[in-house]
Amino acid sequence: MKKWLWIVGLITVALGVGISLSRPKSQPVQAQLEVLPALEGEFRRAEGARLFSFPSDHGAHPDYQTEWWYYTGNLIAEDGRLFGFQLTFFRRGLVPLTERVTRESKWATDQIYMAHFALSRISDRRFDAFERFSRGAAGLAGTRVDPLYQVWLENWQVTQTATDEYHLFAAENGITLDLALEDTKGPILQGIDGYSQKGPDPGNASYYYSQSRLALQGRLIVEGEGLDVNGEGWMDHEFGTSTLSEGQVGWDWFALQLSDGSELMVYTIRGVEGDVDPFSRGIIVRPDGSTILLRYEDFVIKVTDTWKSPHTLVVYPAGWIIEAPGEDLTLQVMPRMADQELRLSFTYWEGSVEINGERAGEIISGQGYAELTGYAQSLQGRF
Repeated sequence: MKKWLWIVGLITVALGVGISLSRPKSQPVQAQLEVLPALEGEFRRAEGARLFSFPSDHGAHPDYQTEWWYYTGNLIAEDGRLFGFQLTFFRRGLVPLTERVTRESKWATDQIYMAHFALSRISDRRFDAFERFSRGAAGLAGTRVDPLYQVWLENWQVTQTATDEYHLFAAENGITLDLALEDTKGPILQGIDGYSQKGPDPGNASYYYSQSRLALQGRLIVEGEGLDVNGEGWMDHEFGTSTLSEGQVGWDWFALQLSDGSELMVYTIRGVEGDVDPFSRGIIVRPDGSTILLRYEDFVIKVTDTWKSPHTLVVYPAGWIIEAPGEDLTLQVMPRMADQELRLSFTYWEGSVEINGERAGEIISGQGYAELTGYAQSLQGRF
């Protein structure tokens, strides 16, 4: 459950008049944003189960309006320093299917892409976040599956190199991340067979799967210093057309990798008064890749601490107890550093977390990522 918000405010008149939104290499992004109407038109909606096929479903689904490919991970260098990273690609369809026309210009497009790249230097208590925009044309940004999958925006990219192997690369402002990824469990279908319902309205849903245990190995360069790193990561791919329901303002999302070889994903959708929506969901992925669906009544998330951003003065949760009583699971989740707030087109908190707890009386630990949206601004009415 993530990120319907990012494609909300997409790009303005520049798209219609043929101005490239590709960021010049020597300049920061200065794209003008505004809240655009939904324009759902004839875009398809997620309205029931579908069959997934890989690697083809790793690619784009332009029949649906909104899509993202979301990579996070925790890394450790040979000298013991800890890092976390996020690399996310977003696609937004600009024109409904019935209104698309063929244009000869190589710059013509009905798709726009945005990407976020962030690095948490846990040991140094430093956080950097970057953003890019581009049109899905002229090779600037896009996806392909021919026969292996690739998603990219300029030189930020993830490329499939074999059935379960990928290459991730991003570089910005003295930071370069160059990783080999191995999917050790295969795609995990979220919700009910990949159909993830977000609210009571028909079609208020997405198609959603994860790669919940990615083995990571590669090279990180920070301000001229090269580091060999390894760790574990997570990928989410989600696509659909619908929006949050009336009264839903944001969400808290957790992707957690546990020391017993299992993973836990849970999210709560928050209402105007801070209440938790009954369409909040989760999943447990066992070590063998089998799954257990968690419904609203199957888990509880309790906030144990808060953090006030010195940059925006927004107050975020900053510690949690997550309980799944039916699985005899209790986890204490803590940010590895407080300030992992992305202040880009939208302000949100996304960061590395560490885990300690118990499962059936046995000590358990782990690491993962959390995302907190709707705290800096309500998402209601924005998409």
